[in-house]
Amino acid sequence: MHPCQNRIALRGPSLTFRGDPFQIGDTAALHYEADGLTLVEAGKITGFGDFEQLRSRLDGHQLTTYDNALILPGFIDTHAHYPQVQMMGAYGKQLLDWLNQYTFVTEQQFHDPAHARHVSELFLDQCLRAGTTTASVYCTVHPSSVEAFFEAAKDRDMRMIAGKVLMDRNAPPALCDDARSGYDESEALIRKWHGQGRLSYAITPRFAPSSTPAQLEAAGALWRRYPGTHMQTHISESRDEVDWVRRLFPEHANYLDVYRYYGLTGPRSIFGHAIHLTEPEWRHMADSGSSIAHCPTSNAFLGSGLFNYERALEYPAPVRVGLASDVGAGTSLSMLQTMGAAYKVAQLGHYSLSAPRAFYMATRGAAQALYLDDRIGSIAPGMEADLLVLDLASTPLIDFRMRYCRSIEEALFVQMTLADDRATRAVYIAGKLAYDAKETMAGNNAYALEAQAKKNAG
Repeated sequence: MHPCQNRIALRGPSLTFRGDPFQIGDTAALHYEADGLTLVEAGKITGFGDFEQLRSRLDGHQLTTYDNALILPGFIDTHAHYPQVQMMGAYGKQLLDWLNQYTFVTEQQFHDPAHARHVSELFLDQCLRAGTTTASVYCTVHPSSVEAFFEAAKDRDMRMIAGKVLMDRNAPPALCDDARSGYDESEALIRKWHGQGRLSYAITPRFAPSSTPAQLEAAGALWRRYPGTHMQTHISESRDEVDWVRRLFPEHANYLDVYRYYGLTGPRSIFGHAIHLTEPEWRHMADSGSSIAHCPTSNAFLGSGLFNYERALEYPAPVRVGLASDVGAGTSLSMLQTMGAAYKVAQLGHYSLSAPRAFYMATRGAAQALYLDDRIGSIAPGMEADLLVLDLASTPLIDFRMRYCRSIEEALFVQMTLADDRATRAVYIAGKLAYDAKETMAGNNAYALEAQAKKNAG
């Protein structure tokens, strides 16, 4: 094999994190190279730093230089429902009504493997277009929805986490399994897919109200049997939901205590939303090593409430928190737009969320929330080479605005408040170019020209 076929080098302004800005401050955490060089071999990063200091190691590498750009770790989405892409933007309901009117209707279509594969392909392609290289994903109750998703993710060599939703009550019969079948189907999927390539399985009870105590007990038993898997679910997204849990599980002290009782808290557990937590729940989140997926666009869209950044991230016992799109209640797969929404949610809660902290929650912080920070989320030797190249002038307005930025922090803030997936110039998955905006644009233009030619001929 020619050395350039498995050795690449990316040159250009580059940014990663050397620590947690919520704990050590933005300046200490941020690692910015104005003229950076990232060396990659066989899908792993082998060197990162100043170009002049590393240029002697370029021999045998295929060098690509990116101007007016920023090279970052690929974005990480800690909570997304791929089947709900087809219902994004569904008109205004509160959470529980929204689930019944839109979500459950949509998810029943995923018994069809062909439909599941089609939507999986679209979802993953849109992730790449948005610069997202890893996500923790909810499928549906149908095992075929998981099979389709993992097949599509494996084809792209993407590091993905996903699982079959468990529901045995308070949902349409077509979307219900039972405690036994849910366990057996999940176990079969774990044995087939967990650890295959870059794939991980997540045991996925949708939320406490849609599972009986027997199913939650089975989910906890399954996680104990396969402790290397993840566990993902929802918690405290709306006050009505919290009240419903209190009525369904009156013997438990609070919502999180339900999950704790059944062995569903701890490292590699990911709780979506976590808006209306009580102090005992916050303490258990921190003490148990559980993680939160913060979904700002979704919380705003459904009017669910404001996330408590200060309590989650700066308290003496901080919780692991990653950003998330929560598609389809979330209104964009773009983590840039998600960061912009996070800033606005924080402002409404009288908390100032800086750009470095927002970018951290979409990269290294998200990797820590998923317990994958030894593999992804940073640009450093030994890490997997999932990389994003942001175009810093993706629109005329942004191009104009960037001319007046005086620091990298200000430039990051402009990107997270004004940019979207048009800013994705290139994405590398395990060191291979997986998305190139120029090629995509050329393909779109070719399609448009072909369509116009056919129209003219007709």
